[in-house]
Amino acid sequence: MIKVNDNLPAGTLTTLGDVGLQHINPAELFAQGTHVMFAVPGAFTPTCSEQHLPSFIKHADELRKLGVQTIACVAVNDAFVMRAWSKAQDPDQIVQFLSDGDASYHQTLGLTKATGTFGGIRAERYAMVIKDGVITHLFVEGEKTYGVSSAEHVLEALQG
Repeated sequence: MIKVNDNLPAGTLTTLGDVGLQHINPAELFAQGTHVMFAVPGAFTPTCSEQHLPSFIKHADELRKLGVQTIACVAVNDAFVMRAWSKAQDPDQIVQFLSDGDASYHQTLGLTKATGTFGGIRAERYAMVIKDGVITHLFVEGEKTYGVSSAEHVLEALQG
């Protein structure tokens, strides 16, 4: 599993925007500046839609005041699902939604979990802070927990 002080590895995530499907290399996207990337096990799921994502939307201005340039949400869902979730949850486009459709990027990170019939291989629930391509903070949730990957916890860490 990746850890603090590691370089964020290269890989491919996708997004669906007005210009169609785009492939994004996270190592390039987060190479300069300060960014937060957080992962949810699945779009449209209860904790993800009611707590995790909304925490980052709610606290985006505070994160930006601390120098965070990008807040990105990634899930092991296809780009079409992520776009629909974005429109449903974040019509002001505060958060960037990224798809890891086959979980290959999260396998590279070592941050996957098997969920059986729920959805197969999914991303662990986590949040990370990336500065100039290096992971400075990594908060991975325990099984069936939510808290350390919240925007509130990330804010606390950045303020401390």
